[in-house]
Amino acid sequence: MLEHQAHRVMALTEWEERWQNNRIGFHQPAVHTMLKTHLEEVVSGRTGVRFFFPLCGKAVDMKWYGPVCVCVCVCAFIMRVVLEPSEVLLVVLEPGVVPLSNSEKNIFLYRCDLSVAGQFGAIWDRGSLVAINPKDRERYAGLIVSLMAVDCRYLLDTLLYDPEKYGGPPFLVPDAQVQSLFGSCCDVKHLQSVDALTDRTRAWGLDSLTENVHLITLKDAGAQTQPR
Repeated sequence: MLEHQAHRVMALTEWEERWQNNRIGFHQPAVHTMLKTHLEEVVSGRTGVRFFFPLCGKAVDMKWYGPVCVCVCVCAFIMRVVLEPSEVLLVVLEPGVVPLSNSEKNIFLYRCDLSVAGQFGAIWDRGSLVAINPKDRERYAGLIVSLMAVDCRYLLDTLLYDPEKYGGPPFLVPDAQVQSLFGSCCDVKHLQSVDALTDRTRAWGLDSLTENVHLITLKDAGAQTQPR
């Protein structure tokens, strides 16, 4: 199944073009249902949890969450629009890791690769693993694990569909690959599956689309090693 997308590559310029042409059908104007449904399980009674939102796009999830959020975008154009509705100090940045932040200093937006300093108590990955090129998934998984604090709870949203009917992105990520990517050093718990087929995704040629949500935690304090 995975071989149909194994060599599919999206260049950064393609993502920039999509944003500039407002081809962002993947954007959701409301807080993602899966995050709202499972937030308590992710926070797990903790307060002030430092949350990481990889490849956040224009998601409103981080503004809704409240406590400290660190978000990553891949191009300057996205940074100019991603937090416009909020009280963000809007600055045009050169590539690097200097963040934009809002006046409350609880949302930090970086234009950089995913190597953000520090570790996190929670991660919400709604559109990152499914967006990166399939050939980069093992490297991505290793990086995510390196960003997980000992008590981190990583909420991962993936999609299951027939890759012969649609080439992505977002890309197919079967449950078995989630286990393969993270299972050597993490416990992977399947939380929920929902039918995600819409008129828009039918237009991609799909007749079935399942959204899966997983909760991933480190097996033990010494397990912060690179996954297979």
